Amino acid sequence: MINWEVSRWPHWVQLLASLALGGLTVLAFAPFGLGLLVLFSMAGLLHLLWHVETPGQAARIGYAFGLGLMGFGVFWLRISINQFGGVTPALAVTFTTLFVVLIALYFALAGWLLKRLADGRARWVFMLLAAPAAWWLVEWLRGWLLTGFPWLSLGYSQIDLPLAGYVPLVGVYGVGALLVLSAGLLNLWKSGWPSLLLLVIWAGGLTLSWQDWTAASGEQIRVSLVQGNIAQQDKWKRHLFATNLRLYRDLTEQVPDSALVVWPETAIAAFDDEIEDSVLQPLHALMAGQDRDLITGIVSREEDGRYYNAMITLGASGRYHYHKRHLVPFGEYLPFKPLLDPVLGFLEIPMSDFSPGNGSKPLVPLAGTVAGVNICYEDAFASEVLRALPQAGFLINASNDAWFGDSLAPHQHLQIARMRALEAGRYLLRATNTGISAIIDPRGELRGTAPQFEQAVLTDLIQPMQGMTPYTRWGDWPLLVMSLLVLLGLLRLPR
Repeated sequence: MINWEVSRWPHWVQLLASLALGGLTVLAFAPFGLGLLVLFSMAGLLHLLWHVETPGQAARIGYAFGLGLMGFGVFWLRISINQFGGVTPALAVTFTTLFVVLIALYFALAGWLLKRLADGRARWVFMLLAAPAAWWLVEWLRGWLLTGFPWLSLGYSQIDLPLAGYVPLVGVYGVGALLVLSAGLLNLWKSGWPSLLLLVIWAGGLTLSWQDWTAASGEQIRVSLVQGNIAQQDKWKRHLFATNLRLYRDLTEQVPDSALVVWPETAIAAFDDEIEDSVLQPLHALMAGQDRDLITGIVSREEDGRYYNAMITLGASGRYHYHKRHLVPFGEYLPFKPLLDPVLGFLEIPMSDFSPGNGSKPLVPLAGTVAGVNICYEDAFASEVLRALPQAGFLINASNDAWFGDSLAPHQHLQIARMRALEAGRYLLRATNTGISAIIDPRGELRGTAPQFEQAVLTDLIQPMQGMTPYTRWGDWPLLVMSLLVLLGLLRLPR
């Protein structure tokens, strides 16, 4: 017989249970989509944390959960390190494991903080006040500290469920806190009133999902996203440059009625100053002559040798650019370079010494309105995407998930992009090299997707929008203040 009294389990059994709960939570995210599962896995985690005796034990419980979630959820990192970093599979697994071991420390902090502040309090204080506040604060820290890694924040799992109605008010971290609050209510269900409150919270999200936070502005625009499906190992080969460029031009000619065409991140795999006369000027003249616009990824280089991961516009609206600000550590630049270059300098990642763009708003004129632009990993950070508002009528994300092969990463990344569209109340055009390209509406719903690992052109009408959601207006500040007040209050209240 299994003894279900958690407090009597050996600590190693508690750790294994927490590890399993973290691993199961991965199924709540794309591509699996079992969003309700996270409600029960978090309820199990809180149950474990309540029954351990010390903050140190709680830290280990949280750490085990983080190892399960990150170990199963982002182990795809090994693919890019192995295939495109020029290292052996064993070394790629070692680097990825080290990353998981480090990122799981955030979950250890959440467990320690929760037990430290709420130990000796009433159970409802632990479940309904301390747990949501501590979890929100630690997820926010994970998305900010040391450039941040907010991947698999709990709120993303709810994009197709009732709690998504709260996204325009509190953002993805706020929905994560509501999930933890709901899990706490599940732990108190025998009291009766928690079940009623849980029903009210989820019904409130469903009601809010019918609310329009932004309004149409101007006429609809016919847009096309071009997915070239060029293998990552072929992307930067000089002898294939003309062939790859011809592919994108041929696919673009299939949609002559589209006012805006979007090519993916570094679709033109060259320095802009090298091909200004031979490629960019003729392409600009061609699009302008057809009275339409093209925005494409390219590498922009300054006279001093610095270069940027960039998006440039060509065509009727003129020539503008955006330089990516939030770079990928170890992929686009090497942090602490003087210290780490002697150790990691052998990594053979192409174009891995980018400079960050300046702090100007990521806005470019396109198709009679203004678009907010972000590149690849930047859409994991709401603060980066929402800098374009309220001016932007719609959003563009250009990505290249070919780095991660046929793994969970492209599906998780698309789920993140859907959350940004819902937070902003804007259409979001996501053009990728190998998929998943998508047109996402202001409610975070998919209007259309292009199949992975196929050449495709995705075309639809989009509506520019105006106005701001409460979240785009206030950001994370209200919940940051609330979380700190709750946690500081717990420090001062008698046990």
